[in-house]
Amino acid sequence: MSRQSRQSRQSRHTSESGQSGQPRRHLARRLTQLYGGLVLYGASSALLVRSGLGLEPWNVLHQGLAEHTGLSMGVVLTIVGAAVLLLWIPLRQRPGLGTVSNVLVIGAAMDATLGVLPDGHGWTPRIAMMVAGIVLNGAATGLYIAARFGPGPRDGLMTGLNRRTGLSVRLVRTAVEITVVVTGFALGGTVGLGTLLYAVSIGPLAQVFLRVFAVPSAPDGGTVVAAGRPGRAILRR
Repeated sequence: MSRQSRQSRQSRHTSESGQSGQPRRHLARRLTQLYGGLVLYGASSALLVRSGLGLEPWNVLHQGLAEHTGLSMGVVLTIVGAAVLLLWIPLRQRPGLGTVSNVLVIGAAMDATLGVLPDGHGWTPRIAMMVAGIVLNGAATGLYIAARFGPGPRDGLMTGLNRRTGLSVRLVRTAVEITVVVTGFALGGTVGLGTLLYAVSIGPLAQVFLRVFAVPSAPDGGTVVAAGRPGRAILRR
């Protein structure tokens, strides 16, 4: 074989190896964002719990149920997430890797963080925890949604109800979240300044971090796992 032929084969092999490595790196980045975002989401929720100034709407319910069942908030979050996921069946929603991971990871991350994070004492540390929790929650939302592995169970519930009922996403989400907040508050969940601030800021924060953590489209030949464009409902938790 001539020297020129060997060089040509080596060049093609190097090019093919580089191309095959691109989809793997792309998938690795998406997986890192997915699980990093879910862990950060659980940790940010724990910060809001320790601040004592109000929780996200669904965590008001989770905290109220935890008070009455003796279970940890993370365990309750996981159980409620699994129950909500069952509601996808009549709504004909299809879960992705991100959906199942959402159910399993966030609650565990929350409990782990609560286990090492003390309660805030005094207004300054409590407000700092609240603000940090909300901002980090927005970053976590942008991370795991931008990974495009499917919505969380609660987000999928909203989009499913939107399709089945014909009601707007905004109306469906508002009605569901008012219901969970009122129910959670009646059970002893914490509603306060953090709840209100979260409600008005999480959408804009998530939009910003979605742009920051946007993952480029997969190279040709890449493997796509449960990819999909984030729905509008996801941005208004």
